[in-house]
Amino acid sequence: MLTSQRKQLILEKLEAEGQVQSTALSLFFSVSEDTIRRDLRELAAEGRLQRVHGGALPASSAIAPFAERQSVKMDAKKRVARRGAQLISPGQVVIIDGGTTTSELITFLPPDLRITVVTHSPGIALGLVDHPCIEVILIGGRLYKHSIVTVGAAAIEGINNIHADLFFMGVTGVHPEAGLTTGDYEEACSKRAFSGRAAETVGLASPEKINRASACGGGERWRGET
Repeated sequence: MLTSQRKQLILEKLEAEGQVQSTALSLFFSVSEDTIRRDLRELAAEGRLQRVHGGALPASSAIAPFAERQSVKMDAKKRVARRGAQLISPGQVVIIDGGTTTSELITFLPPDLRITVVTHSPGIALGLVDHPCIEVILIGGRLYKHSIVTVGAAAIEGINNIHADLFFMGVTGVHPEAGLTTGDYEEACSKRAFSGRAAETVGLASPEKINRASACGGGERWRGET
């Protein structure tokens, strides 16, 4: 069997089963585990899958720049955002992550809703400037331009001063094994810090992110809206 054929079959098994194990693939194809690991490494470099210990998971496609993601699956993102907004109660402190789905969430907040919103997204903060009843706390730090959010030590310091009721987390992948994931290490650190300062974390994920994984974990305690 040609290497290209084996790789294609690996991707097909991954799509069908949701994950693959190096040992099982080695037995299935009658090749060494080193050969399988090389195949997985090369497929990961092409963005076709996400390597994990002992195997691989389907890769998330939601890692394009923010402007490109704004037009992807917008109907689904609006549905998820609307359901998320329904979880908010007056008087709460709500952390809203950066992202295209969370940007939709703020459009569903009623004009008479009185809450405090904490965010590290300048876009979310600007989107709430004209809301008459929402107080906005913008976390500072280094701007991660890919996602248009602040990250780094200054951001973490600001996050650690927050006590919130809800955290709406944007993610690039949701997988039963990997949990909520994102593609950047520092952004993942901010998400975990936010999650640790909220009584409840709600992951907002549109359908193309389900059963997909990115490189960095965003947190463990969460509920999902899809």
